[in-house]
Amino acid sequence: MIQVIQQVADYIDILSMKNDQLEVVVSNYGCTIMKVLMKDKDGHIDDVVLGYDDFSQYQTLDAYLGALVGRVANRIKLGKFTLNNQEYSLAINNGPNAIHGGIKGFSYQVFDYKILNDETIIFHYLSQDGEEGYPGNLDFYATYTLEGNTLKIQYKATTDQDTLINITNHTYFNLSGKTENIYQHLLTVKADQYACIDKDGLTTGVFNNVKDTPFDFNKPAYIGERVNQDDVQLHIGKGFDHPFILTTYKNQVILEHPKTSRRLSVSTSLPIAQIYTANYLDGRLGKYGQHYYERDAVCIETENLPDAIHLENHPTTILKKGETYDEYTSYKFEVI
Repeated sequence: MIQVIQQVADYIDILSMKNDQLEVVVSNYGCTIMKVLMKDKDGHIDDVVLGYDDFSQYQTLDAYLGALVGRVANRIKLGKFTLNNQEYSLAINNGPNAIHGGIKGFSYQVFDYKILNDETIIFHYLSQDGEEGYPGNLDFYATYTLEGNTLKIQYKATTDQDTLINITNHTYFNLSGKTENIYQHLLTVKADQYACIDKDGLTTGVFNNVKDTPFDFNKPAYIGERVNQDDVQLHIGKGFDHPFILTTYKNQVILEHPKTSRRLSVSTSLPIAQIYTANYLDGRLGKYGQHYYERDAVCIETENLPDAIHLENHPTTILKKGETYDEYTSYKFEVI
């Protein structure tokens, strides 16, 4: 069942997607995932994502809690890129670089939407030519479907000019229901390599093998046993904030909390998952009167290679006129 449970302002709604197994609360503002309510092994229901009680915080703060991120997620070096021999300049909003679509990227936009059935919401946004410095009118759809214990998000877009696109979702997960930090969460990431970053979090183009490093999550490992190890890249990122290059096509990332027996399995058509251990949460006030600090959650940001326009010979983030961007990520929440 899908229903509007609150109208925040003109054209901004909060909607509940609910069935016997799961309830997901979303908004058409930034296609934001505000709550995920799931049972634990004893049948107790908790909210397993971070967010805000005060909706204005989604509109004014910078951590992208639960938000869909675009036109281009992650960082673009120095906020400049060249496409078809034309240089484009973007807002510098993260150190010396551009990040997450700009000052008012997709996370801060109001999407129109329609409820298709008892399971699906189709969000839509037309990003106009020149918005945040990007070329082309980008016609973008995000379809959220709740089926059983799985939330599937399908991204589709077309453009009337060649442009860049790299969409992700920036939900912060804590399967304990935020009764503790993420140190006692087991993480599995099916990846043999990860991309290195510089001191500003920008992908450098260097790829390290995960074997014999704290980045090897091919077998489940506790985040708390890895995140503070003596590793140059962990020091630079103040924890994990790195793109992992995925090697399988289903259940590429699995997060588990043994104490509650909750498991989140992430499957995606995208080649990379940026694992981010909330290294920059600053004690801000979140839901239920709780304050959010570093390591209070982990983000699993599925995407194409960050800064691909500068690092790849054939950048995966280019969407050409006449082509369709079509990717998905699904989130399966279960008790094991």
